[in-house]
Amino acid sequence: MTPQLQQAIRLLQLSAAELEAELATAVESNPLLDWTESAIGTATSPAGDGDAPAGPDVTVTVTDTAPPAEADWTGSDGDTWYQRTGPADPDDDGLLAEQVAEPETLHDHLLWQLHLSPLSPRDRRIAAALIESIDDDGYLREPLESIAATLDRELNAGCDEIRTALCQIQRFDPAGVGARDLGECLRLQLQTLDEDTPGRTLAYELADGPLERLPKIGAAGLAAEMKLPLAEVETAVQLLRSLDPRPGAQIGAIATDTYVTPDVVIWRQHGVWRVALSESMRPRISIHRGYESMIQHASAADASYLKGHLQEARWLLKSLEARGDTLLKVSRCLLKQQAAFLEFGDGALRPLTLREVAADIGLHESTVSRAIARKYARTPRGTIPLRAFFASGIGTGNGGEASSTAIQSMIRQLIEAENPRKPLSDARLAETLKATGVPVARRTVAKYREAMSIPSSQDRVRMG
Repeated sequence: MTPQLQQAIRLLQLSAAELEAELATAVESNPLLDWTESAIGTATSPAGDGDAPAGPDVTVTVTDTAPPAEADWTGSDGDTWYQRTGPADPDDDGLLAEQVAEPETLHDHLLWQLHLSPLSPRDRRIAAALIESIDDDGYLREPLESIAATLDRELNAGCDEIRTALCQIQRFDPAGVGARDLGECLRLQLQTLDEDTPGRTLAYELADGPLERLPKIGAAGLAAEMKLPLAEVETAVQLLRSLDPRPGAQIGAIATDTYVTPDVVIWRQHGVWRVALSESMRPRISIHRGYESMIQHASAADASYLKGHLQEARWLLKSLEARGDTLLKVSRCLLKQQAAFLEFGDGALRPLTLREVAADIGLHESTVSRAIARKYARTPRGTIPLRAFFASGIGTGNGGEASSTAIQSMIRQLIEAENPRKPLSDARLAETLKATGVPVARRTVAKYREAMSIPSSQDRVRMG
């Protein structure tokens, strides 16, 4: 994993606020970087472009020319138009963070991915128990036998079943999560790299045992012990050192945002849905041309110093560009898949998983997960997390699928329309949904109702 790739991955998972702090640190430490007044523009992608979704009703366009005409758009940051979602505040220009964000823990991050995984209810409960046992660093310290004993009373799950569920969790983001020791953590991360990554095969072998002797005998000692060229061992060791020994801390350490800054803007213009990166996602730094021009006239030592910082500056700009491209690519896919959700609300949210999005845009699931982590879209329905576009599915009577979010919306609508003197029981709600082609068990209705903080039918009775 090259330094450039490490940097690109790290920047991708940062929130807008963290990215701003990262850029400020980079400008302060690198004389070849400077703030720029004008944001780098994004080319227009008109309807019919290869990146736009197919279909006559949904077109994804990146634009920086004019505000939408079909909504009350009252704010602009130069080339991206924003819609106010509440009463106008004379002290608020509509461009800053606009709502409180709930911190996301590692367990939240893993449970969300579990919710989108195609597992049976039994396997899902086993996996949830495993996730609860994972510590903040991402390790499963508790023996599988202890977890089996905990589950014995309700599920009677054996170690083989638990091990199978653990393998599923170990495919989640961040890479390396669910490992039981450092060696397994590193091996899980190595598995996500391309097979032709230099040193990958040997690094996998070192992580399986010899790595723990590295501090004592060094790379040269390992090379002599394994009868391998020193350069080959050093490449593998360097690759291992580029991995994260505490993958869970990636989530725990960054779950401190207080406010939300939209990362993308979605609006409808003349019946066409459009998406663009918000101004906060566009690079606002550039290479200081004055220092760059000094390189050819500087002394050898100064030229070496400036060239090193110039290379770092170029890497950062390229990583920022890759971050924006990935975020926009994911957002376009979400808009293509869930235009009805924006049009009609939760009831129209279709089942969508990380795997589907990853396959559609040709990226790894972990990359998609990083791209949407703590990212937000400003839409005519308000500022919502990109995660809101995802939902697990339940089979319907007509052979299709309904998302869990859509079913919750249907349950809420039924309850809102019920006779307050004779509220609908969970069983009755399940029967009504089944009659509409959505076969949902009573216990599932109860789970969804409780998730929406709706009281039981007995507690909803109103005699007045």
